[in-house]
Amino acid sequence: MTLGIVEKVIIVEGKSDKKKVLNVINEQIEIICTNGTISLSKLDELIEHLFNKDVYILVDADDAGEKLRKQFKREFPEAEHLYIDKMYREVATAPEQHIATVLLSANIDVHTEYLL
Repeated sequence: MTLGIVEKVIIVEGKSDKKKVLNVINEQIEIICTNGTISLSKLDELIEHLFNKDVYILVDADDAGEKLRKQFKREFPEAEHLYIDKMYREVATAPEQHIATVLLSANIDVHTEYLL
């Protein structure tokens, strides 16, 4: 790894969330799907992998998403939490423009056509 380059990782719940985020971002970012809930052993593995990276949590605005968010706040407090508007409920169904605005607020480069 080159010094000075901080790797970014976005953690989402499902494959459709990942696809939506990949569509909007304009930089190399690793996107990890938890596929809903995550076991403590899997979370420990993940935390090891995420050491020294910029980590963003982007989950649905529903009970399952909140449960996952709480787990990450407890086990990985360094992560930055990104929130979609509650009216969209899910990352996968939120408009690209909204996702782009949320990601941009965290200094993640997005395709400019989603900012118009």
